Parts: sequence; C-alpha cells; structure tokens
Amino acid sequence: MKKKIFTALHNLLLAVLAFIWLIPIVWLIVTSFSSYPGMNSSTFFPKEWSIISYKNLLFSSDTVSQFPNWFKNTFFIAIFSCIISSAFVLMVAYATSCMRFKMRKPLMNMAVILNLFPGFLSMIAVYFILRTLGLTNNHWGLVLVYSGSSGLGYLIAKGFLDTVPVSLREAAYLDGASEAKIFWKVVMPMSRPIIVYTIISSFMVPWMDFVFAKIILNSGISSQWTVSIGLFNMLEKSLINTYFTQFCAGGVLVSIPISILFFIMQKFYVEGITGGAVKG
Repeated sequence: MKKKIFTALHNLLLAVLAFIWLIPIVWLIVTSFSSYPGMNSSTFFPKEWSIISYKNLLFSSDTVSQFPNWFKNTFFIAIFSCIISSAFVLMVAYATSCMRFKMRKPLMNMAVILNLFPGFLSMIAVYFILRTLGLTNNHWGLVLVYSGSSGLGYLIAKGFLDTVPVSLREAAYLDGASEAKIFWKVVMPMSRPIIVYTIISSFMVPWMDFVFAKIILNSGISSQWTVSIGLFNMLEKSLINTYFTQFCAGGVLVSIPISILFFIMQKFYVEGITGGAVKG
C-alpha cells in the first residue's frame, strides 16, 4: 500500500512538473498563430487565429525580418560544425580508448579539467584571435569556434568505444590493417549509436547558440545573422509590438528540424548515452 501511494505521488509530481514545463512551449506555439502582431498577455489563447506571422516571416522579408537568410546561415554553420566536430570527437575517443601512448592519461585528465570551465570564459580571447585573422563577421569563423575544442568532449564516446571487443581489433592488426583502417572498417561500423549521439549533439550546439554568434557576427548587417540573433533583435523595445508573433513563429520553425532529427534517431541517441556510461 505504501509503495502504491509513493508511486502515485511520484507520478503526480512528475505530471505537475511536466505541465509547468509545457506551459511556455504551448504559449509560444499558440501565440505564433495570433492575428495580433504584438505581445498580448491578457489572454493565454489568441482572440483571433491566423497564419499571417508565418507568411510574413517566410515570404515577406524586410530590413528587420530576414528569416530565410538567417535559417540558411544557421544551417550552413551547423552542418559544417557538425561534420568537423563529430570527426574530432570520434577520433579523440578512438585514440584514448583503443590506443596506448605516453601521456595518454595526463592528456585525458587535462581534457576533463578543461571541460569544467565554461567556454564563455574564453570568448574575449577567441574574438581577438578571430579579428586578427580576419574571421569576425564570417560564418567560417563561427564554424572554427564551435568545432575547435569539440574534441575535448570525447568522454561519452570513449566510454562507448571501450565496449567494442578488443579481439576484433587484434584480429585486424594480425591481418595487417592500419589504425585508420581499423577505425573506419572495424570500430565505426559497430558504433552507430554513439555516432548518432555525437552528430545530434554537435548539430545542436551551433543551432541553438546565441552568445558566440552575437559576439562574432557583430557588424550589424542583418543578412549575415543566425536565427538566434535575428529573433532576439525582434524583441527590441521599438520592434516588439510589430514583430512579436513573428518571433514566436520563428521559435516554432527553428525547433522543427532538430525535433525531426531527434525523433528519427531517438533509439540510437539513447543507446549512445547508455552505452557511453557503461565504462569510463
């Protein structure tokens, strides 16, 4: 009886927390379908429904709202950052898991310690380095920022690769395979869950980032902005009464690609996390 009561209270608590968590998401979605362009906090649901905000956002670009350009810029940065970051993470994870060399453990410990510090601590130094190289207000500069230190996040991938049988690699060594061939032909085909997890994680960072994008793309030319900068600009005091529903519509549209990617690959994503937690 006590166990049933505890389970009921536990489920009730989770339901309440889920309800609270869903309120702003639902409000964002329903507000994006409002016919009133500004913020209306007097009612939760709009008094009049319309898709005009989506139409204006996608097909009526102006000096403030250039969502198609922002989406294209963000997608470009996210795709290339994802490719480079995923390659770095998997290669570092393979080196630390499957290879033995001097300073291996000190390097692993150093990487873990560096990951304890937020990346934002380095953003001023990163900005001046990129400005010296002429890479500010440049999408490739953002790609370098997002992918440059990605290899430090190798730990979960290493945990998964630790579960790959050593005998398979040893058999490949006996057949004369090189490390590169073992990496691509033996280990990677058996590591699909952690590859999917790494790809999704690497894609989400540039897709959702605001701080680094705002610092590096600071020329004021709106056509160069990412989605996060462009949508944030719509919340300025002089613009919010005209563009707030477009801001909400943009928030909904931005969530669609990553939601589709997650739902399609959810099985592998969960397997990658749980597999990476087996061994450290």
